Amino acid sequence: MNIIAFLRSFTILFLSCVTIITRFDWCFSSITTSSFSLNAVGGGHFSFDETSLRNAAKDFGNRFQYQPIAVMNPESVSDIANTIKHVWLMGPTSHLTVAARGHAHSLQGQAQAPNGIVINMESLKLPGMHLHLGADSDSDSDSDSDSPYVDVSGGELWINILHETLRFGLTPRSWTDYLHLTVGGTLSNAGVSGQAFRHGPQISNVQQLEIVTGTGQVVNCSKDENGELFHSVLGGLGQFGIITRARILLEPAPTMVKWIRVLYSDFTAFTRDQEKLISSENNNAFDYIEGFVIINRTGLLNNWRSTFNPQDPIQANQFKSDGRTLFCLELAKYFNPQDIDFVNEEVEKHLSYLHYIESTLFLTEVTYVEFLDRVHVSELKLRSKGLWDVPHPWLNLFVPRSNIHKFAEVVFGNILTETSNGPVLIYPVNKSKWDNRSSVVTPDEEVFYLVGILASAVGDSSGNDGIEHIEGENRRILEYCERNNLGVKQYLPHYNTQEEWKAHFGPKWESFLQRKSVYDPLAILAPGQRIFQKAINFS
Repeated sequence: MNIIAFLRSFTILFLSCVTIITRFDWCFSSITTSSFSLNAVGGGHFSFDETSLRNAAKDFGNRFQYQPIAVMNPESVSDIANTIKHVWLMGPTSHLTVAARGHAHSLQGQAQAPNGIVINMESLKLPGMHLHLGADSDSDSDSDSDSPYVDVSGGELWINILHETLRFGLTPRSWTDYLHLTVGGTLSNAGVSGQAFRHGPQISNVQQLEIVTGTGQVVNCSKDENGELFHSVLGGLGQFGIITRARILLEPAPTMVKWIRVLYSDFTAFTRDQEKLISSENNNAFDYIEGFVIINRTGLLNNWRSTFNPQDPIQANQFKSDGRTLFCLELAKYFNPQDIDFVNEEVEKHLSYLHYIESTLFLTEVTYVEFLDRVHVSELKLRSKGLWDVPHPWLNLFVPRSNIHKFAEVVFGNILTETSNGPVLIYPVNKSKWDNRSSVVTPDEEVFYLVGILASAVGDSSGNDGIEHIEGENRRILEYCERNNLGVKQYLPHYNTQEEWKAHFGPKWESFLQRKSVYDPLAILAPGQRIFQKAINFS
């Protein structure tokens, strides 16, 4: 190569590097050192192309889009650790932040990093899932020390974990309703579904974690080892570290599910029966208990018939809602085929104690996988109609048992006028199954309800299905709860000011602040939560 060609090539390379360096707010010398490079040490790589950046600025909420300046695609934990450590060593003068992005199911841009680095957790390549079968995989012991478990990547999807563990006749104990989410994503929030009344949320069913902190340290932790970090990260909204590996507790898996739906017109009877079923004396009656609200919905029972069979078709045909607000109790009993006679007797016995409208008993039997992955079936239908990638202004709340009737009277009676925009979930859980040392905030009562108002909006609509109307309803609900001191806490919380976050955490705020100062002192991690600004002084 002659000198002119060499200089031309060198100039192009230099200018390209300067562009990258400027975007990263890094000095040229630090990028080219052996301790760090744009091709991360473990084999991962950064993406700067517009397609990657646009994708990293999207999530399921489809309402906020904050573009990063780079997407990190790690192959190893060291890729993540080196990236964060380098940003940490740049100190408070750099504006770079880092967000871990799983399956992008956040609602308010929580997994986005405006002008920062988004880490694509699904690209994390770790050795395959490792199962430990436990001292006795058929044991009914409550001791976690002898329980079977599986070690998985923080970027692994729960649906993949289900299929892998079923190969050994095992299954995780606790789920979310939607399984196409990453382990790190749900454990950073709580992971709640109809099994939570018995097993607690997913964060109550984790034995160990591997964490990359906000200083780039890789730390293994459990209740007994580095316990403060362990409890901080669980439900910690990504503020204290990135979950790169988790040990998930397992139990023997069933093969079939008896799936039941019944209707109530009386809210008091509905909640009384739900609370009876989750009580300690009835804890084994069913394996899954949820409920939902039905407002101004017609043809509901006919819609169910594609999956469910009415116990009495003649009575079911005669049922009329007459414009009433109805409440559906949804139950599941897990079983193996050889136990079907016993299970039928048990289900019939426990249903006889309930006070639902007799003509609305609908039942079906499906495989365990079909039941757990039921939401994905709905997703595929919505995707085929172009109705999945729409705005989702969801509102998820924890409502104390003592105020659930006040809440329902106003919210379901006056604020929400219909539920055709999406399901409205409502079901109780037992606080005793939640570990108060975690970062999750729940009402200070033994029983509280999860209320999930899961609306989908039509972006350009000015009607009841429009984003402005739905967000207006959400604001009215939150304002009512605050004005009347109902003690409601947001699940998957979203606030815009630190004062609002302080109010949300209440007595936990000082502990939350202290943990942040230890594990992410420059506030590098999870900027999309809008709790802290980078380089805030915690002292």
